[in-house]
Amino acid sequence: MDKREFKDKVFSELAKISQALGNAKRLEIVDLLAQGEKTVDKIAASTGMSVANTSQHLQVLKAGNLVSIQRKGNFISYKLSCTDVAIIYTLLRDFGTSRIAEIDKVVKEFRAGKHNLDSVTVEELIDKMSLENVVLLDVRPQDEFESGHISGALSIPIEQLAERLSEIPSDKTVVAYCRGPFCVFADEAVKLLHQHNFNVTRLEEGFPDWKMKGLPIETTTQTK
Repeated sequence: MDKREFKDKVFSELAKISQALGNAKRLEIVDLLAQGEKTVDKIAASTGMSVANTSQHLQVLKAGNLVSIQRKGNFISYKLSCTDVAIIYTLLRDFGTSRIAEIDKVVKEFRAGKHNLDSVTVEELIDKMSLENVVLLDVRPQDEFESGHISGALSIPIEQLAERLSEIPSDKTVVAYCRGPFCVFADEAVKLLHQHNFNVTRLEEGFPDWKMKGLPIETTTQTK
């Protein structure tokens, strides 16, 4: 093998990763699986695709070694192949957010007309938790909370929030969080809680960002 053939082979294999990520729906799937493993049906429902299309995208991601199959009896689910996949996605997301003006424009247009959604970063949240009386509110689906959540967080999925307001301490600062910057669950929670006179803000990042920083998390069975 000469030098040219060596480079062609190496970069061709490396390109499979970028090709696998080079699709909006597949990026959304990676963002979703950063919360924990999911079945094809759940991925399809969350991304607004048919099961057939979802399966096709998952096969491309699998071929790029970005996701793997998890078998439990007759049930099959998908998960990220390793934590590095979430890191790669987060770097891409943050680079795009900081360098592509259209992303910022879309986010601002989506939130225009809504309540002024103040937010805090992970670092600011840590400071608040040490200085203020704060309750963390996880508004993701229950299965995602069970897969992993910020230590001490209260779980109320967004679709149940209106009926469970009494469970949230009214004398504390509420910080709602969800999947990440492009997830709107926390925005919806902030709007609803503000209407009911809670002192509330949202976390700019999501649970995966907190976890990747090595900060305390819990599952339903153990604390990490």
